[in-house]
Amino acid sequence: MGKSLELIDVMRRRRINVACIQETRWKDHKAKALDDFKLWYLGGERGRGGVGIVVDKDLKNEVVDVKRIGDRILSIKLVVVNEVINIVSVYASQAGLDDSVKLQFWEHMDGLVQEFGQGEKIIIGGDLNGHVGRERRGYEEVHGGYRVGERNEEGTSVLDFAIAYDMCIANTFFKKRDEHLITYKSGQHASQIDFFLIRRSDRLLCKDCKVIPGECLTQHRLVVLDMYLGTRHRKKAKQVCPKIRWGRLQGALLESFTEKMALQGRWDFEGDINEMWINMTTCIKKVAKEVLGISKGYSS
Repeated sequence: MGKSLELIDVMRRRRINVACIQETRWKDHKAKALDDFKLWYLGGERGRGGVGIVVDKDLKNEVVDVKRIGDRILSIKLVVVNEVINIVSVYASQAGLDDSVKLQFWEHMDGLVQEFGQGEKIIIGGDLNGHVGRERRGYEEVHGGYRVGERNEEGTSVLDFAIAYDMCIANTFFKKRDEHLITYKSGQHASQIDFFLIRRSDRLLCKDCKVIPGECLTQHRLVVLDMYLGTRHRKKAKQVCPKIRWGRLQGALLESFTEKMALQGRWDFEGDINEMWINMTTCIKKVAKEVLGISKGYSS
């Protein structure tokens, strides 16, 4: 519980709406309240590994579906302002495990992503236990080039998965110092194995993806993805507001305006003052439009 409350404190201070967590070491699968936040988690029978997703008070009631697959994949679906957002917390198989275990993980990931609708957003966050490396040849569409270390077999699996589902690795598209690219540090060993994967079509919605050292008391560092979600960013349409060209009221146009106003006759000053004012202003505007014209009225 202490670690959970520490996470909630970090989320509040950093204004994080949703957190994907791994290696929870909790058993079974449950959902529970953490203060005014909500936690969904999935654990193994022996209390090893495990994944979870924590959602803040503003979004916890927007969760419409939860999927738990094996003991390494947890997915929630949110509907925010008519936008469907799938958030997946994953903990990939470690390099030392049997190949069949690794294959099963990626098969589960394939099945999950294929269930998502084409128009739904996808954010996959977690420990993918792979090094995608600095070299991006052949993976330019999914790899932004900002990475540390050399690619390994597990990293190639991550890149191939991104290619297959037209996704990209958000961490690699933002230039940072190496210290702010490293997501795991233990003694002299440092690497980048924690990633966010999103649809390539949503990459321009990403404001930043950054590592914040020292925020959590684990060997894994906090990785934060800033995205515009739940809102549509469109260029404002130009508004039409035609205006009378009063600046032209001089010379010949002034004479013409005066003559036409004289032909309108006298207003009855003994009648109702409000009615007289309405009649007078209506007449002035009508004559001014005829004589002076109006602008197109587009605002910038």
